[in-house]
Amino acid sequence: MICRSSKPVVYSGSMDAITLTRQLVDIESISGNEAAVGNYLYGELCRVGYRTRRMPVEGDRFNVYAASPEQPNPEVVFSTHMDTVPPFIPSSEDATRIFGRGSCDAKGIIAAQIAAAERLRREGIYVGLLFLVGEERDSLGAKVANNQAQGSKYLINGEPTENRIALASKGTLRVEVTASGKMAHSAYPELGESAIDKLIPALTRLRAMPLPSDPEIGPCTLNIGLIEGGRAPNVIPDYAHADLLYRLVGSSDDLRRQIANTAGNQVKVEFPLELPFLRLRTVAGLPTMIAAFTTDIPTLTNWGEPLLIGPGSIHVAHTDGEFIEKQQLAEAIDLYCAIAKRLV
Repeated sequence: MICRSSKPVVYSGSMDAITLTRQLVDIESISGNEAAVGNYLYGELCRVGYRTRRMPVEGDRFNVYAASPEQPNPEVVFSTHMDTVPPFIPSSEDATRIFGRGSCDAKGIIAAQIAAAERLRREGIYVGLLFLVGEERDSLGAKVANNQAQGSKYLINGEPTENRIALASKGTLRVEVTASGKMAHSAYPELGESAIDKLIPALTRLRAMPLPSDPEIGPCTLNIGLIEGGRAPNVIPDYAHADLLYRLVGSSDDLRRQIANTAGNQVKVEFPLELPFLRLRTVAGLPTMIAAFTTDIPTLTNWGEPLLIGPGSIHVAHTDGEFIEKQQLAEAIDLYCAIAKRLV
């Protein structure tokens, strides 16, 4: 469904972006449950005159794409994601900050991008808006959107970079390490085979394994994020599993082989997900940073040359005290406008 409203502009400045940020934060949109926030954005973008459409993804989940009737296939598209990590935290604010889940990752960014698009529109410069589901989980929305690109030349992706433009974004390599054993009564361990006793040495070796580093980007890092296994304290465990996440600073080919060899033959090693390391386009004169996190950018290759910049700090994203500075929100509107003008 596509709407073609032509009502007047509403989001015209930083205070409006503050209001919109709080409205978006107050709509729970944990990954998999983005329909309500998507419907809200669809309605608001229609109301202020965009040619807006829902882009079905899965079940009732959909991306939102909007462009001005004056230029339905713009050269520049602003993009970020609508989903958040759990738990839902409603909005609040004080004199300088907006708090709540998604305030900086990435609902404040949505508000800044809409405000920037509106300002540009009044100046006769037209950009697209692409808001996606599933970035925090599997980038499913981005995968679907990549098959429906609108011919843009540049994609300005928003993530919390404190309004610094990213030189590069580390990649992600997810690793699953699984051990199998044989159950037995814990009083007779010789009759069983402990999967946990196989998993622990493998993880110890992986933690000690040297990782690559780049002089500009920094080191590849490892997080053992989840360990599970066993049945009960009095049962020899027949199963043990760990989920690992490596942040990549280059190709993963050698690293994959090294991980498999280091883990050893007592465990099974699988690689269910990889998002590649990327060097990104920059804009002269802007402060820079290295994004140690990954984004939807690797999955949006058909939407044009990517840039990465947005208000808020990644260090407070995903925390119970997540916030965005109101001043950074206002500055982001200026930055998005300035970058779009330089690109077109």
